[in-house]
Amino acid sequence: MTKLLFVLGTRPEAIKLFPVIRLARMLPSDFDIKVCTTGQHREMLEPFLRLFDLRPDHDLAILRPDQTLSGIVAGVLEGLDPLLVAERPDWLLVQGDTSTAMAAVLAAFHRNIPIAHVEAGLRTWDLNAPFPEEMNRQVMGRVSTLHLAPTVWSRDNLLREGVPEDRVVVTGNTGIDSLRLARESSTLSKDVSVRYPSIAGRKLMLVTGHRRENFGQGLADVCTAIRRLVEENQDLAVVFPVHLNPNVSEPVRRILSPAVATGRLILDEPVDYPTFVSLLCAAHLILTDSGGVQEEAPSVGKPCLITREKTERPEGLEAGVARLVGTNTERIVSAVEDLLNNPEANAAMSRVVNPYGDGHSAERVLAAIVQRSSSGFDLVGRSRGPSLL
Repeated sequence: MTKLLFVLGTRPEAIKLFPVIRLARMLPSDFDIKVCTTGQHREMLEPFLRLFDLRPDHDLAILRPDQTLSGIVAGVLEGLDPLLVAERPDWLLVQGDTSTAMAAVLAAFHRNIPIAHVEAGLRTWDLNAPFPEEMNRQVMGRVSTLHLAPTVWSRDNLLREGVPEDRVVVTGNTGIDSLRLARESSTLSKDVSVRYPSIAGRKLMLVTGHRRENFGQGLADVCTAIRRLVEENQDLAVVFPVHLNPNVSEPVRRILSPAVATGRLILDEPVDYPTFVSLLCAAHLILTDSGGVQEEAPSVGKPCLITREKTERPEGLEAGVARLVGTNTERIVSAVEDLLNNPEANAAMSRVVNPYGDGHSAERVLAAIVQRSSSGFDLVGRSRGPSLL
């Protein structure tokens, strides 16, 4: 039996680790699993833990008022270290590029515990975009034992950085597993106009935003673009589930509140995952700075406009189903109106091309861990037996 410790602290981590945890739970003779939450985004994370029935075995409860990034990292390092000593897992599993994940990897490295990094190898090579995620994943790329890359492109990034080939496995993205499971669920709403009656009969634009590098003027310019689009396009409806971070919620509600009176702009609280997937499927287009949404949108055939200047997920750009528009107001308005008014442009970006996975990535993740465990690896990944992958 292989003992796995999953560490997560944010909503995206829950969404993307859930398929792996779910599958491991279905194999109790093979895996002994423990789940640890850090509390990095407690208020937004807990509804997802309930939805996925992810009852944590441990809670580090690191969240403090006005917490800094350094406070998050210090809290995870201090809280996780005694837990690693007590549990002594065969593998620590983390996902993505959060401060929780990076700090957990460092803690495991200090205790010589093998690390499996789900969604490894994403890069922009610009430490400020996204901030601090690009630094986090580069650090994780230096010390992880097993790199579970979602695509060939992310695998090749790791190989160029000198990671040995036998330490990298292309699995697809586990977020697409969660999307598949949600779409197959009988509880998924097929008509989001029941929740949002004012969007009926209109073209829906789903908006998300939370990136730190967009805080301030960048986010303000995005909001100005959304307000103009709503006021100038009568056939457009917008649903914007607003992130709880005050750096997001304050400017969003201040700038966009006047347009709410049109009835075609809805500033909602963060929604549960089934509702979000329903909105995703109902949307005419997506405007987002989220990495996960960049992966989900092409899976359901929705054009994705990315409010960033750089992305670590270029596969969607290359497939023609996503486009970088940055935070410039005029650029956003032009791109959205093109997709609203030009059927050919919309159709070209609405092809169901999924470069990020087939919905069965969790199986590959666990297979890689089992095979690596049987062949034997030390902390830096030097094989003590024949490589099976």
